[in-house]
Amino acid sequence: MKPKILTTLPGYSTRLFQADLFAGISVAMVALPLSIAIAIASGAEPGAGLITAIVGGFLISALGGSRVQIGGPTGAFIVVVYGVIAEFGYDGLVLATLMAGVILMIAGYLRAGSLVRHIPEAVINGFTIGIAIIIATSQLRDLFGLETGALPGEFLEKITALWEARESFSGMALAIGLATMVLIVGLRRAAPRYPGLILAVGVTSAAVAVWVLPVDTLYSRFGALPSTLPMPGLPELSFDRVMTLLPSAMVIAFLAGVESLLSAAVADRMTGGKYRPNAEVLANGVANIGSALFGGMPATGAIARTATNVRAGGRTPVAGMIHALTILLVMLLVAPLAGYFAMSALAGLLLLTAWNMSEPHKWRGYMAEPTSDKVLLLLTLVLTVLADLTVAIGVGVALGLALRLRKRHAPEADWTPPDA
Repeated sequence: MKPKILTTLPGYSTRLFQADLFAGISVAMVALPLSIAIAIASGAEPGAGLITAIVGGFLISALGGSRVQIGGPTGAFIVVVYGVIAEFGYDGLVLATLMAGVILMIAGYLRAGSLVRHIPEAVINGFTIGIAIIIATSQLRDLFGLETGALPGEFLEKITALWEARESFSGMALAIGLATMVLIVGLRRAAPRYPGLILAVGVTSAAVAVWVLPVDTLYSRFGALPSTLPMPGLPELSFDRVMTLLPSAMVIAFLAGVESLLSAAVADRMTGGKYRPNAEVLANGVANIGSALFGGMPATGAIARTATNVRAGGRTPVAGMIHALTILLVMLLVAPLAGYFAMSALAGLLLLTAWNMSEPHKWRGYMAEPTSDKVLLLLTLVLTVLADLTVAIGVGVALGLALRLRKRHAPEADWTPPDA
């Protein structure tokens, strides 16, 4: 239950601070455009992503059970957040996030962090790929510069709406999006320790501004970004709203807990450390409550940003706290510059994020899995895309646990009945 920072600060040296400072600033430059893009894809204002990265990211690092975890908004939440905002408005999302934080705190105190290992891996892989597909399709409008109204939440209706808007295709928007993707991949391979992501988005967005290209930007779509944090406050509370939003809050809490623990486990494999699962769950609870109080979105540990932190030399939770403070300084000092980000550049960024979420290097391994695991993965994927994330998780976990119990209690192949 003890935060990692309490065991890493004794003996903290200037050398460690220098490493954490470089890593924190590097990760902030990655998190800045990504947080904005995730907020937009979720149906929220761009500033909501920055608030989440600042408040949620700081608390996850300061109170969490991992030395190198980086927190903030992640792509895994896009689907559920978009649905909550569409049905209940942004204030409903804030209340659901607050409730999810309380659920996570209770789970942490009950030491439920270790239970994540009982969730079938096929279910996690299935809904992760499903979410990646939904994120990718949601970015096609901006990538191709299509002129549509608000896209439907349902997958098939969204595809239909995009197809009907094909006459408004913009080759210039597509060129900016593709150039951004090429630059991100190239810079990541050439200098993996450095924040090539913001450089790629910045270069293509600068081209749009300098040559006055007919491509939408953050400012033209949403207006000026906020230049300060809002005052904290509680959303509207009532028994009926709490009960109505409880299913969404439980899904948010589940996703936050699972993704944060998976991210911490990945970081341990990279650093040789050992994270504290219950402290991590508890920190996620506090982070989501804090994010909600400031009007932010759900927050959790971010696998890609955590890996970036490790590769950049981050060694203690101070790096994650510096990452959050750096984004705050950017918001306070140079927020207008972010308004020049091109929408198609951010779409290209999120398409690559979706591709990485799907973990294509594992696809061949999935085919070698037992038939039951393949069916479970495919079922969870299809339900995530075509039905509902809550249904997908519920059905997938229930079926996966049932299959595991059946396998555990199945008789051995060479078993023979005893003589009567």
